[in-house]
Amino acid sequence: MRYLFSYSYPQRHVIDLECVLTATAKQKSLIVQLPSWRPGRYELGNFAKNIQKWEVFDAAGNKLKSKKRTKDSWEIECAENQQIHIKYSYYAAELKAGSCYLDENQLYVNPVNCCIYMPDRIAESCELELHLPENYKVATALKPTGKNTFRAADFHELADSPFIASAGLQQNKTIVNDIPFYIHFQGDCKPDWNRIQHDFSALIKEQVSTMGSFTGKDYHFLFQFLPQRIYHGVEHLHSTVIALGPAYNFSERSLYNDFLGVSCHELYHSWNIKSIRPAEMMPYDYTRENYSRLGYVCEGVTTYYGDYFLLRSGVYSQQDYFKTFDTRLQKHFHNPARFTMPVTEASFDSWLDGYVSGIPARKTSIYDEGCLISFMTDILIRRSSADKRSLDDVMRALYENFAQKGKGYSEQEYIQLVEEIAAIPMTSFFENYVYGTCDYEPLLQELLFYIGCELIKTKAKKYHEAHFGFKLHETGPAGKVSLIYPDSAAEKAGLSLNDEIIAINGRQLKNDFNEWERYFADQVLELSVFSDNFLKKISLAPSSGELYLNYSIQKKEAATPAQKTAWKNWARQDF
Repeated sequence: MRYLFSYSYPQRHVIDLECVLTATAKQKSLIVQLPSWRPGRYELGNFAKNIQKWEVFDAAGNKLKSKKRTKDSWEIECAENQQIHIKYSYYAAELKAGSCYLDENQLYVNPVNCCIYMPDRIAESCELELHLPENYKVATALKPTGKNTFRAADFHELADSPFIASAGLQQNKTIVNDIPFYIHFQGDCKPDWNRIQHDFSALIKEQVSTMGSFTGKDYHFLFQFLPQRIYHGVEHLHSTVIALGPAYNFSERSLYNDFLGVSCHELYHSWNIKSIRPAEMMPYDYTRENYSRLGYVCEGVTTYYGDYFLLRSGVYSQQDYFKTFDTRLQKHFHNPARFTMPVTEASFDSWLDGYVSGIPARKTSIYDEGCLISFMTDILIRRSSADKRSLDDVMRALYENFAQKGKGYSEQEYIQLVEEIAAIPMTSFFENYVYGTCDYEPLLQELLFYIGCELIKTKAKKYHEAHFGFKLHETGPAGKVSLIYPDSAAEKAGLSLNDEIIAINGRQLKNDFNEWERYFADQVLELSVFSDNFLKKISLAPSSGELYLNYSIQKKEAATPAQKTAWKNWARQDF
């Protein structure tokens, strides 16, 4: 299959594609398919909604008949050995890490979004030809065959190989174990290359040494720097696309730490999910949902290691690491769904309602809960083996015994492997915390204690969170209720999710709810609220401040020598 990309008016955000293929002998019709989803985001994408001007021709330009079979597949009438030219346009106006985008400055494509394929010939090689301005450079993991031409071994490789074509690309690389890791920046950015190369070399070395070998001969980090706030990354076997912003803040510590964190996370995906893969996704089926309950491994383990490798390599300070861990704790403990939905079901149900928040108190997170489960698994193994083994050994075994043999792993095989390496029964752990909804807090306290740390709980800083049990998102002069603690004073008083609070004790709000509630502290609050466009009054009496506690970890001042040793074995740093 050969794919040609071109465009005439980039401001229209419309990419013109031509797919050229040949019918096989005795073939009177053929089926072509556009992927229904993209690996790395476990929800249906319905990319066919972006297709315009679908036409099919033979080599002489004669039009061939075609019809849609499903929402994203077509049947084409043809003759044997006939060359077929499928021409269509793709609307590319979304700039994220997993999308396609075209404007006057760049052509950015994730082929899985817009490239059709023949399901029965998915293993055939693919050629890519880009018609670009003369001064454009191309960033991609695909191997070039000429100027702006590339080749993929099969459709799986093509689908997994995004590219950015632009005149403004800034490019550099770092070499680790004789493997080049290329870094490509698109957009407004002033990189400190010495700092970036130093930090990337450290985090890459830590990952490669832990896993024993790398997954390929090179790797490409493709960055889109945007003017607005964004944090998004998508993994691929030999590359990643990461969108970050606002670009003008790149040199600030917070955004630079985000840059390091998401880069470390996506690189580890090269092993975990792109190589080490659940049996249900071996191989990927692009036509439908690929259900799995192993999201807590695919994304949870990767989230854990994405920050943990930065600590172990010395790129993150202990303070930097604790800040990211605290964020996971907050998200977990402030989510009432942790008592109703096991993380395995959250993985399965990502195909149901995707990555939106969904209805209140229903969903847990394969990222947040998965991260904490991975931490607990790691420390359980370390404690049971006197720090001779760890989760590192589990992931290496998955890589060597499954990924490198072209096999996927099952839920039970993962559990058995953890038990073998821990050398203790783990059934109750998985039943209670992975397939169940037991409270994480007691076990987290116990395992943090092993490495000389403790879980600290403090009162929420905002009065309405601590005392009344609701969170507020101030989108303008008024504030919108974004979360309500079950059975809290706010819920009992009749406050609803998405209610818009416009006044407090008769004072109109002007983006100053926190100030007014502090002024009226220890008094009854009379809130004027628009609920589904109807005005109502909510009365909140003062109550104890035990809701939406702040959770954090810190090292114990009176840690024992054994705890300090366990910390050093885990963090690779002195206590």
